Amino acid sequence: MIDLKLLEKNFDTVSQKLKLKGVDENVLNEIKYLFLKKKELKTKLDKLLEQRNKLSKEIGKVIKTDREKAEELKKEVSLLKEEIDKLNNELKAVEDELNQKAMVIPNIPDDDVPVGKDENDNVEIKRWGEIPKFDFEIKPHDELGEKLNWLDFVRGVKLAKSRFTVLKSDAARLERALINFFLEHNREYGFEEVYVPFIVNRETMTATGQLPKFEEDLFKIEGEELFLIPTAEVPLTNLFRDEIIENLDKPIKLTAYTPCFRKEAGSYGKDTKGIIRQHQFDKVELVAITKPEESDRVFEEMVECASRALEKLNLPYRQVMLCTGDLGFSAAKTIDLEVWIPSQNKYREISSVSNTRDFQARRGKIRFKDGKKNRLVHTLNGSSLAVGRTLVAIMENYQTKDGKIKIPDVLKKYL
Repeated sequence: MIDLKLLEKNFDTVSQKLKLKGVDENVLNEIKYLFLKKKELKTKLDKLLEQRNKLSKEIGKVIKTDREKAEELKKEVSLLKEEIDKLNNELKAVEDELNQKAMVIPNIPDDDVPVGKDENDNVEIKRWGEIPKFDFEIKPHDELGEKLNWLDFVRGVKLAKSRFTVLKSDAARLERALINFFLEHNREYGFEEVYVPFIVNRETMTATGQLPKFEEDLFKIEGEELFLIPTAEVPLTNLFRDEIIENLDKPIKLTAYTPCFRKEAGSYGKDTKGIIRQHQFDKVELVAITKPEESDRVFEEMVECASRALEKLNLPYRQVMLCTGDLGFSAAKTIDLEVWIPSQNKYREISSVSNTRDFQARRGKIRFKDGKKNRLVHTLNGSSLAVGRTLVAIMENYQTKDGKIKIPDVLKKYL
């Protein structure tokens, strides 16, 4: 959640940054009005409290010498109490409304995030690997998958609906090999492997920013306040919700494999062919909990960890810094890794590594003990990697003239 005190104190500066993330000016004006209303109510309340305290002291002075006057003063105090209670209720209503609005306001972008409207304004910061050249007509992964009996789109739809796919034979084995490879690779970078629930409650979804704003994108369990997770970031980060971490001498670094479930609301017509955009997909996630002063360093480590996994697979990729308009709701800063997809002749996102600063920690009340003070942690997350999209990249970049697919050397021990 955005720091309301920071927004109130530096309203013009912070609101300009929020506008760059697409926050409507009318919403910001409503918040500004509520800040003014809160200030007005607090001023009135302080005056009434001061007045009540004066009268209470006066009652103490005259109660023994002038009981009649004391009774009159008590009536005045009683009337003041009614006014004070009324103002307190009004103030609470304003503060509740401010908190509700804050829950749908995105995180503030870092100062070094490039300004832009959409993905076209993202800034490339690095490329790695040579784009493969083929001396034959390449096939897209969906066509390869059907010919090799790897991908069964028809039965996926029969079992569920569109954007569900059955992986068969070597594709299923390769998916499992990639999961094992990513988890082992992440452990080499100091990330502890965790196995988490794939279904979580409303409080968990709220803490990491999926609720209340993005409920239409989630699969909800009917009759329960439970949801299928869209990413392992959600349960991993929430392991520490409502906790004070006693010892955070070094960052807590976690990795987990989970299936992920997304309705992909608003994405109809995009990537309808193949398995680029599915309602259910596998992902191996990285999450870190750090002291504020260590989050920049850990952010770089996480980008390196995800990048190195692609390099071990010998898949060409690039790193892209997301602009303000393309930045996710909870992120203050994000670097995307985009892998080369030959059939589309372009790079496609395969990982997003984000620093959310204290945004999620404030929503989830995740703190650490710093001497005698309790401070909010910084939380970071990133894909390492999206397994299905890695499978697509391998199928297309490693395809051969006779319609087969080579296996990257690093995966052979898993197969």
